[in-house]
Amino acid sequence: MTQMIDSQRPINTAAAPRFQLGFADTVEAIRATQMLRYQIFAGELGAQIDGDGVDVDHFDAYCKHLTVHDTHTGQLIACTRLLTCDQAQRAGGFYSAGEFDLAMIDSLPGRVMEIGRTCVHADFRSGAAIATLWQGIAAYVIENNYDYLFGCASIGLEDGGSSAHAILEQLRGKYMAPERQHVRPYQGLPLADARPVERPRLPPLLKAYVSLGAKACGEPYWDRDFNCADVFMLLDVSELNPRYARHFLGRDDTRGSASRAVI
Repeated sequence: MTQMIDSQRPINTAAAPRFQLGFADTVEAIRATQMLRYQIFAGELGAQIDGDGVDVDHFDAYCKHLTVHDTHTGQLIACTRLLTCDQAQRAGGFYSAGEFDLAMIDSLPGRVMEIGRTCVHADFRSGAAIATLWQGIAAYVIENNYDYLFGCASIGLEDGGSSAHAILEQLRGKYMAPERQHVRPYQGLPLADARPVERPRLPPLLKAYVSLGAKACGEPYWDRDFNCADVFMLLDVSELNPRYARHFLGRDDTRGSASRAVI
């Protein structure tokens, strides 16, 4: 398999050949990810972002920016950023520390990595692009020997929070981490006035987390600027869903031979 070395060099993976994984490692390529983030977060979701068409913050300089391009057009259609434990020390902490008390993360044994600012273009949310992005995330975690992956999965509050609370009930029933792995949100989600008539679907990013085997670590943070509830998700890599290990990495174990690495 072709190794991911820079944003111009593709990874040959089991994903659909239409999509190409890479790293944005030039000023221009990173700016393209920031423009896509602004387009989705501010333009589509109405987030309050201070920026002239770009979503930029302090952590960008310390992250690796994973990208997915449409090989038919060259268009950037998905991105996320990876903040390793080593780089987080240089950055002054993890991004999620602005929303949650992360004392639990400090107590975890082994190496940890945070993902954040994940977004997918509206025309490519049917599944394949998201799967490709997660293929790159999972491969990077495995091949660089990280023990835990964590990040926030957002639930929109456009309906006043009724769907969010219904989704949270689903998480509490099937996908909640043990109490010792809970984090405390600095701003809790207020109660909703009503409940949805139909059972709401999990948002794509949240669905991807639970499919991999991740667990929700307690109650969400109420992000007023983004009008969403952020659920803190934690994946113990040793508990990565075997089906996804086979699908993403082409092997039956999560700590296999480096000869089959994709990153």
